[in-house]
Amino acid sequence: MIVNGTARTTSLPSNAHPRPEAAERDASQGILRKPRGDPEPSITAPPITFPFSAIVGQDEMRRALMIAAVDPSVGGVLVFGDRGTGKSTAIRGLAALLPPMKAVVGCPYSCDPGKPAGECPHCSGRSDARKSHLAPVPVVDLPLGATEDRVVGALDLERALTRGEKAFEPGLLARANRGFLYIDEVNLLDDHLVDLLLDVAASGINTVEREGLSIRHPAKFVLVGSGNPEEGELRPQLLDRFGLAVEVTTPTDLPTRIDVVRRRDAYERDPAGFCAGYAKADRALQKRLTAARARLAGLDMPDATLEAAARLCLALGTDGLRGELTLMRTARALAAYEGADTVGIDHLRQVAPSALRHRLRRNPLDESGSTARVARAVTEVLGS
Repeated sequence: MIVNGTARTTSLPSNAHPRPEAAERDASQGILRKPRGDPEPSITAPPITFPFSAIVGQDEMRRALMIAAVDPSVGGVLVFGDRGTGKSTAIRGLAALLPPMKAVVGCPYSCDPGKPAGECPHCSGRSDARKSHLAPVPVVDLPLGATEDRVVGALDLERALTRGEKAFEPGLLARANRGFLYIDEVNLLDDHLVDLLLDVAASGINTVEREGLSIRHPAKFVLVGSGNPEEGELRPQLLDRFGLAVEVTTPTDLPTRIDVVRRRDAYERDPAGFCAGYAKADRALQKRLTAARARLAGLDMPDATLEAAARLCLALGTDGLRGELTLMRTARALAAYEGADTVGIDHLRQVAPSALRHRLRRNPLDESGSTARVARAVTEVLGS
């Protein structure tokens, strides 16, 4: 069966069966409980996903997602555009491309066993060694109808009623830790939920105050939102909180349209065979991504490049310094991905539209659009 760009089998995932070692631990805040016997359908780890390397066109979107995977501190990706342009397919394809991560066995937050427990209520204070296993990078879908309790977590009513204990049941943010949180039609999501998500994404910590419970847990994820601008726009304050913003359109040239339809049809007819044909290309992308992450910290940002980024933001009149910071991080991640030794002006030129187009003030006298304004400023400040 094909659902949202994913071929799914009818076999149950391994996490659909109860585990005797389910995490339960008394704490001053209450009892942390990992739900037993719940298949956790929100975490997408399909056996067969449309290959990321098989996506046709949409170069800016694919580049933005790869940059966010190289350096999550960029701040997430907002993808706006027409329906049926590969937005959902791209994010799931990228997640399947990432190498498996080490996670603590039984931890509902998928903590990294090689790092301090930090804010994790399950792992902190444990004297025994934390067992680890390899787990796929989680991709959590946040549905539009989700309540705040479903997103951040809430009191486990069943536990409270049957045992008289205060138990915390982790929400979607806990499941998204160290992975991706994907919101389709983010422009239709309630503003208070978007505010909450952006705050948690920026801090990496989710704080829950519910019915006498006080819980803090790690929630570091790459926030990816998509939507159709015809159905409504995000508030400017929220737009500015996304690191990158990408505009996608339906391809207008005939060869590209034919190639998209041909590949999609081949995938739906034989998902396994189609993916096998792109396995080598996906492995090459995976190696490139892993190398970029290792190279990122050692990349030099010359003063001339930093000055050029600041001059570009001044020319565009962006508010605050978030634009410069995002532009710098994005250019550095792109340089790492391309294998460069230093961050150059050309890297700024490539990522400027994605990093700055959603941070511009509206100009009623300029009907050319934010993308065209950024392009003009790039030409004037950085040269062609």
